[in-house]
Amino acid sequence: MKKVLPLILGLAAASVFSGCASSIPMGAFYTDVQLPVAASESNLDLSKMKVGTATCKSYVGVVAIGDATVSTAQKNGGIKKIHAVDWKAKSILGLVGEYTTIVYGE
Repeated sequence: MKKVLPLILGLAAASVFSGCASSIPMGAFYTDVQLPVAASESNLDLSKMKVGTATCKSYVGVVAIGDATVSTAQKNGGIKKIHAVDWKAKSILGLVGEYTTIVYGE
C-alpha cells in the first residue's frame, strides 16, 4: 500500500498538470466556457435575433449522448437564415460534461 499511494498520486498529478496547448480552453477540474465558431458579419446584434440550441452530454468520459449539431439548433430555434454560431462547454471533474451549440439568426 505504501508504494501504491505515491504511484496513484503521481499519475493523478501528471494527468492534471500535463498541459497540452489547445485552442479550446478546458480546465482539469471545472470548465464553463463559451466560444465563437462562425459569424456572417462582424457587427451583429445577437440580442435581436432568434436563438436555437442543441445539447449533448458526456458521462465519466465513457458515455456520450445527444445531438448538438448546427442543423438541430437551427431547427430548435425556428431559424431559416443563420448569422452566427457559438459553442459552450461545461464540465465538472471530467465526470459530467455538457456541450451546447448555439445558433443565432432569423
